Amino acid sequence: MPGYGHSVPLEPLTYSGIADRLVDLLDVLEIARADLVGLSFGGMHALHTAINHPTRVHRMVLADTSPAFGMDGTTAEDWKASRLAPIDRGETPADAAEFIIDAITTKKLDPEIRRETVDAFGQISARGFRAAVECLPSNDVRDQLGAIHHESLVIVGELDEETPVAYAQALADGLPNARMEILEGTGHLSPAESPHQFNQLVAQFLT
Repeated sequence: MPGYGHSVPLEPLTYSGIADRLVDLLDVLEIARADLVGLSFGGMHALHTAINHPTRVHRMVLADTSPAFGMDGTTAEDWKASRLAPIDRGETPADAAEFIIDAITTKKLDPEIRRETVDAFGQISARGFRAAVECLPSNDVRDQLGAIHHESLVIVGELDEETPVAYAQALADGLPNARMEILEGTGHLSPAESPHQFNQLVAQFLT
């Protein structure tokens, strides 16, 4: 993700720019067409890549993600203000990593998986996090879903409150070649909360 870890940021950060950067990576790796697996914001990246660069995408796994922001009536300004409040107070994503990861998961994570997840979140810079928060609410591909014919698997946690089952259903219904799987007792971070079930679904789909 541009601006995360040690990666070079994009200014301004946009979905089309993220898709272009992903295709640049495929070029460097000499990959003509890729299977994309995206979680949450990453699922949105996959959708925009399929729209902007359809010949570079083979299949997609779209996990705990959404075709549009604000489907529950949340306004972009309210959402951004709540997410950026700690940053505005001078905190860093690392300061809030444990609280955020625990808040969006339902199952108690395996200790090693929790540590890796918290550590990964903590590598996001305040600048990168702010850019992502500013970018995310601009997502709305509902009127373009019908043109995305890539074979797709939509996965969602039954108890996901960030991008609930209704969002996943709207995504699966709008994509011409998609099916949906619901992971019982699972929240927003389905790969971390239910790794065996998640990996099994992905492996079956991609093979």
